[in-house]
Amino acid sequence: MELWPGKPFPLGATTSETGTNFAVASDIADSVVLCLFDKAGHEEQLQLQEVDGGIWHGFVPGVGPGQRYGYRVVGPFAPARGLRCNANKLLLDPYARAIDGDVTWGDEILGYPPGNPDDCSTLDSAPFVPRGLVVADGFDWGGDRPPAIPYSDTIIYETHVKGFSQRHPGVPKALRGTYAGLVAPAALEHLASLGVTAVELLPVHHHVDDGLLRSKDLTDYWGYSTLGFFAPHAGYSAKVRAGRPGGQVAEFKAMVRALHAAGIEVILDVVFNHTAEGNHLGPTLSFRGFDNTAYYRLTASQPRYYFDTTGTGNSLNVDSPVCLRLIMDSLRYWVQEMHVDGFRFDLAAALAREHGVFDSVSAFFDLVSQDPVISRVKLIAEPWDVASRTASTLVASPTCGASGTANIATASATSGAARPARCPSWRPGSPARRICTGCRTAGPTPRSTTRPATTASLSVTWSPTNRSATRQTANRTTTARTTTAPGTAESKALPKTPR
Repeated sequence: MELWPGKPFPLGATTSETGTNFAVASDIADSVVLCLFDKAGHEEQLQLQEVDGGIWHGFVPGVGPGQRYGYRVVGPFAPARGLRCNANKLLLDPYARAIDGDVTWGDEILGYPPGNPDDCSTLDSAPFVPRGLVVADGFDWGGDRPPAIPYSDTIIYETHVKGFSQRHPGVPKALRGTYAGLVAPAALEHLASLGVTAVELLPVHHHVDDGLLRSKDLTDYWGYSTLGFFAPHAGYSAKVRAGRPGGQVAEFKAMVRALHAAGIEVILDVVFNHTAEGNHLGPTLSFRGFDNTAYYRLTASQPRYYFDTTGTGNSLNVDSPVCLRLIMDSLRYWVQEMHVDGFRFDLAAALAREHGVFDSVSAFFDLVSQDPVISRVKLIAEPWDVASRTASTLVASPTCGASGTANIATASATSGAARPARCPSWRPGSPARRICTGCRTAGPTPRSTTRPATTASLSVTWSPTNRSATRQTANRTTTARTTTAPGTAESKALPKTPR
C-alpha cells in the first residue's frame, strides 16, 4: 500500500475523494507507525515519514470510510522520567471519530510486565484493544438550526441515553437504550409533555469499563471513563448493534436533528478532566503511549506518578498546548459537526489548574471566552475537583462591558489553595466576587450560593448571543432550571437567584 506525505492538519483521519489523511501528535516519538486492519484483523503497517511541529502525518490513497486503524509509537520507555512509549501497544487515535471494538482486560494491555513497572512489556496488545474507524463527513442535516433558547427560558432535563428509553414501552425494542430510541415518537412526546427546552445527556463520549468492574461482571453505567473525546459511545447505537460499525456517528446526528425539530437543545456532559487509562499502573490504550507528559499531569518530584485531582488515577494536563488543543478541537467538533448546543464540564475546576493550582482566569477559560464557536453555546460547570480546598461558584460575567464573548468566569469562595483573582481589591478570605473577563477586575460580590467542595453543584452563565440578556443579568447570577429524569443522577443546578 502506498503512503504519501499528507498534511499535519486537521488531526485525526480525514477522507477525500482519493484517500485518507492521517495525522497524530507526539513530541517525544522517534517514529510513528500507522496500522491498518482488514475485517479479519490482519494488520498492515506504514511508517509515517513526515513530521511537522510534533505532528506525524501521511496520506494513504484508496483508503476510505470504514477503515479500521491504530498507531504504534517507537520512543522512550522510562517511567521514572514519565515517558511511556511502547511499540508493542496498539494505540487508539485521540482524534478518532468512531471506535470499533472493546478493551479485553489482561496483561497484554499494560505497558509493563505485571510486577515490573520499570520494564517494557513485549506483549502485543492489538487483539485486545479497540480500533479507530475512518468516518465520512457527509450527513443530510436538512434545515437543522439550533433552537437558541435564552438562558432565562431554559429548562434542562438531565438524562442518560440508555436509561431514558431502555424500559419505555412506547419505544421499539430494537431502539431501546440508543440514540435513536431517545427520539422515538413516544420519547419525543414525553419530553414535549414535560415542557423542557434542553436535554443534558450524561457522558456520550466513547468510554470503557475498568478492569475491576469487568472482574466482577459489572459495567460502568454512567460513562465517566472516556477513551474517545470525538467519538459517540458505540454501545448506545442501534446501528452498531445491528452490525454496522461506525453507524453511531450518523445516528447521533439524526438524534440531534430530531430534538432540534422538536425545539429541544442538546447539552453534553463532558469529562475532560481525566481518561480511562487510570494511574501509573493502568493500561496503555492511547494518550499515555503517544506522549504521557503532554496529556497528563505528573508529580514534579516523581514523574512516574500522576498528579491526580480527579480521584480516578490521572488528570489531563491543561498546561500542555497539545492537551488544550485536543480539548478545544473536540468542543468545536461537537458544535460544528454534531450540532450540539452546549456543554456541562465535569469537575471543571480541574480544567482551571495552571501548574496544579486553581486559577479563575486560567488559559482554558481564556481560550473558551475568545473562541468564536465555543463562546456562543451554553456552558455549565461543576465548580470543584477532589483537590479543592475551596468552593467555587460560576457567576454571571462582565461588569465593565469590555467583553461580549465570555461565558465562563469562576470565583473562589474562600482562600485556601486557590489562586486569588487578578484584582487588587481581592484578598484571601474575601467572599466570592464576580470576575470580569474583559478587564480582569472584580465587580461587586454577586448574590450567589456557594457549596462545599464535596457538593456537585452547577450554575450556568450568561450567554453573549443575547445582548438583552446581558443587560438583564449584569448585576446578578443567572441559573437555569434543571429537571432530572427518573433513574438518572440527581439534579445539580443551584436554585435560581432572586432579582
